[in-house]
Amino acid sequence: MINLVLFGPPGAGKGTQSEKIIETFGLKHISTGDLFRKHLGEGTELGKKAQSFMDNGKLVPDEVVIGMVEDFLNANTGAKGFIFDGFPRTVAQAEALDQLLSDHNTEIACMVMLDVPQDELKRRLLERGKTSGRADDQNEEKINVRIQEYLNKTLPVAAFYEGQGKASKINGVGTIDSIFEEISSAINAHV
Repeated sequence: MINLVLFGPPGAGKGTQSEKIIETFGLKHISTGDLFRKHLGEGTELGKKAQSFMDNGKLVPDEVVIGMVEDFLNANTGAKGFIFDGFPRTVAQAEALDQLLSDHNTEIACMVMLDVPQDELKRRLLERGKTSGRADDQNEEKINVRIQEYLNKTLPVAAFYEGQGKASKINGVGTIDSIFEEISSAINAHV
């Protein structure tokens, strides 16, 4: 089983690259953003909890996110592996994910980190906001909060995986295919 963490700030291209990784490596995609949007769209209690945090550009509490991830793992027990997109976002979540995977007799093989300058992130998010309908991509103030949240809380996750010898930093600026080639090389080096 191959389990990967695709890591990077909002607008780094995680969604685009995860599609190519899924197609190439046959993994199940876990995007907490997609899970949240599903719950928001269905108006579930979990969706309502998540909405109050997301509206302010804040991270959703760990226990909510981890419960959603565990439900997804349990619903896909026959998978070849998983790509975690936008999760874990904190060291506490990374530790909880390691424990959850250990309980399922598996582990994270590789963490791929897309590195993109802040000005480029803002440009991409504002552009995406014009077509996506996502309110959090249309407001520069909220974008700044999201990027700062990433830098303050999520960036330490890279050090967590570096400490395990599982981290690969990839330049997230370039063509989709050239970035994917670098990602594929990093994955193959770890599995």
